[in-house]
Amino acid sequence: MARDGAVYACTSCGAVQTRWAGQCPACGAWNTLVEELTSRPPGALKPTKATRTRHLAFEGLDETTEAPPRIATGVGEWDRVCGGGVVPGSAILVGGDPGVGKSTLLLQVAAEAARRGQRCAYISGEEAIEQVRGRAQRMGLADAPVKLAAETSLRAILDGLKAEPFDLVVIDSIQTMWSDNHEAAPGSVTQVRAAAGELTRLAKKRGISIIMVGHVTKEGAIAGPRVVEHMVDAVFAFEGERGYPFRILRGAKNRFGATDEIGVFEMGDAGLSEVKNPSALFLNTSGERAAGAAVFAGIEGSRPVLVEIQALVAPSAYGTPRRAVVGWDSGRLAMILAVLEARCGLGFGDKDVYLNVAGGLRISEPAADLAAAAALASSAFDVALPQDCVVFGEISLSGEVRPVSRMDSRLKEAAKLGFRRALGPADLENPALPYARASRLGDAIQRIHDAGWDERS
Repeated sequence: MARDGAVYACTSCGAVQTRWAGQCPACGAWNTLVEELTSRPPGALKPTKATRTRHLAFEGLDETTEAPPRIATGVGEWDRVCGGGVVPGSAILVGGDPGVGKSTLLLQVAAEAARRGQRCAYISGEEAIEQVRGRAQRMGLADAPVKLAAETSLRAILDGLKAEPFDLVVIDSIQTMWSDNHEAAPGSVTQVRAAAGELTRLAKKRGISIIMVGHVTKEGAIAGPRVVEHMVDAVFAFEGERGYPFRILRGAKNRFGATDEIGVFEMGDAGLSEVKNPSALFLNTSGERAAGAAVFAGIEGSRPVLVEIQALVAPSAYGTPRRAVVGWDSGRLAMILAVLEARCGLGFGDKDVYLNVAGGLRISEPAADLAAAAALASSAFDVALPQDCVVFGEISLSGEVRPVSRMDSRLKEAAKLGFRRALGPADLENPALPYARASRLGDAIQRIHDAGWDERS
C-alpha cells in the first residue's frame, strides 16, 4: 500500500502513476516505476493566487535576436562536439562509465576556459577540495583561476551561484545533489529530476553555462529519470574501452550543434590530450595488411574517420558455431553473413566468425556493411586486401551495394592519409581515387577472390 503523498514515477519516460505496477503503462518498460513522495515539507509556503497567476509574453516569428558569442574553452575536441564552443546559458549533461575520465575532462575544460578569461567554478559532490586540487596539480592546471567547492546541498549551490557571477560551472555529479524541498534520498528519481530542473532554470535565467556529470547504468544509459535528458540542451557520452588509452566524446543530443559529432582524446599520465588526426590513430600502418582486415572510410558527425575492421573465419570445434563482434552491431553482422550465404554462395554455417573494430571505436552507420563483408571474405579466402585500399558501402538484403552519404569526403580523407584506391558503390562521379565500382555484393566478393585491383574503373 502506498504511503500518503506517494506516487510512482517511471525512470524511463518520467510518467507518474498512482499505483505501482511491474510494467509502465505509458512506455511499456518493465521494473521502472519508483516511489516518490510528493507531500510538501514542513515550513514550505503554500502557493498563493498571485504566485500562480503568470502572464505570457509573445514575440513575432520575424523578430531577430542576436545570439551571444560562444565560449571557446581552448579544448578543441570539446568545442568541436559542442558545435564551436559552449553556448552561454546552456545546460550540458555528460555521462560515462566509472573511471573513464569524466572528471578529468571537465576539470581540464574549466581550467583552459579560465585561462582564457572566463569565470569558472568546479563544484564536486563526490570528492574533497584537496582531491580535486591534487588532480589539477598532476595535470599541470594548478595555476588556472578556477574556483573550487565541495558541496551536495542544492540550496547552498544555487545561493552561491546567485551571489557570485560565473560564466561556466561544472557540477560533479548530478546524482549526488540533494534538495531539502523533497524527502527522497540523494540519487533517487525525485532528487535527480529536481536538481537538474533547478540548475537548468538557473542557467537560463542567469546566462551561466552549467555542465553536469551523470552516472550511467550497467546498460550504458544515464542513471535517473529519462526526463533529465529532455531538460538539458546537450547530452554527451564519454566512451572508452578498458585496455585502450583512447577516449571518445560523442554528442547524443545538441540543440546548438550537430549530433553524433565526436571528439577523440588520449589518456596519459598528465590527463587527456587531444587527437588531431583520429584516422592515423585507428589504423595499422606497419607492414602489409593481413588477410581478414579491411579499412573502412567512415563518417563520425562532420569528421571523416578511417578505421580498420578485422575479421576471422575459422572452423568450429563445437556443434554450434560462435559469433562474436566488438565495436559493431551483432544483428548487423548476422544480416551480412546471411546475405553472403544467400547471394554470394559463401558458407559460414560450420565456421566460427569473429569481427572486431580496431582501436576501441564503435561504429553504427550502415556504410560499414561492405567493409565488414570484405573483411569476412578476405579471411574466408585467405586473400589480403591491398594495403592502400579503403572500402565503404551499404548492403541491402537483395545483395545490392547502395550509395552512402558524403562519399567524396570519405575518399578525400583516404587520399590525405596515403591511400591510392577504393572499393564502393557504383553511384559516384569523379572520385578522388582510382575507384573500383561494385553495384552488387557478388561483384565485390569476386574482385576480392581474384585479387582484381589493377584496373581503374
